[in-house]
Amino acid sequence: MSWARIMAPLSGGPGDRAAVAAAVMLAEPFGAEVAGVYTPADVADVMPWMGEGFLGGVQTTALESLKEAAAAGEKSARAALEASPYGKKQFIALQTPVWAGLSAESRLSDVVVFGNDPARGRGPLAEAFQQMVADEQRPVLVAREGLKVGGVAAVAWDGGKEASRAARLALPLLEKASRVVILAAPKASSRTFDPARLQAYYAARGVKAELNVLADSGDAAPALLHAVSAAGADILVAGAFGHPRLQEFIFGGTTRTLLNSDQPSLFLSH
Repeated sequence: MSWARIMAPLSGGPGDRAAVAAAVMLAEPFGAEVAGVYTPADVADVMPWMGEGFLGGVQTTALESLKEAAAAGEKSARAALEASPYGKKQFIALQTPVWAGLSAESRLSDVVVFGNDPARGRGPLAEAFQQMVADEQRPVLVAREGLKVGGVAAVAWDGGKEASRAARLALPLLEKASRVVILAAPKASSRTFDPARLQAYYAARGVKAELNVLADSGDAAPALLHAVSAAGADILVAGAFGHPRLQEFIFGGTTRTLLNSDQPSLFLSH
């Protein structure tokens, strides 16, 4: 298996260069294209609150300011992509309707790369992160310091749909890993599942994986993070938002705990 297109949404802000660098790191072992997709605030989203006669003086000035900010952001985002020496790259600037364009680009990409801030609900790309993970159900990489392709990869698996989907979609990444560790916490799950099934699934596809069955009950997230740290994992593969998003937002959940942690980088799929 391989990946051919890695997408990095860009905001025109200071986090763009790090996002491009992470996308390049992910793309390089596969010879994949990096698509830097400038995702500005959509003018169409602002128009409804302007009301009737929005072409009045104040409203027109506000609209022009938004357009100027978008142009400046596009210039900055383009510069962030062009600063990378990686040769196989493409810059795309989305126009209204921005969210439809972002969805279309993501559907033809193998992985979408974000930094820490959008994953934690901060900054101009926070909504884009939610859209990619939960609405479009695209595999997403949350890139953090120390990201490495070809290092140790951990896979959190509970037999559920989301975790299993992430475990399957991450196969190209796991094929490059120096070591793969499956982490399972049966006592912390309401499901009955056999962790060795995933190990066998990987073995049939040429990926040798170790199995670490955690004895902890209760909240699985702290046990997973502790096991990830003990294994020296550079990336954790996990399902995202296994419960309704509103419930996870209010009550937390494993996904939110992982997103709020500092390490490791995350490969997520809903």
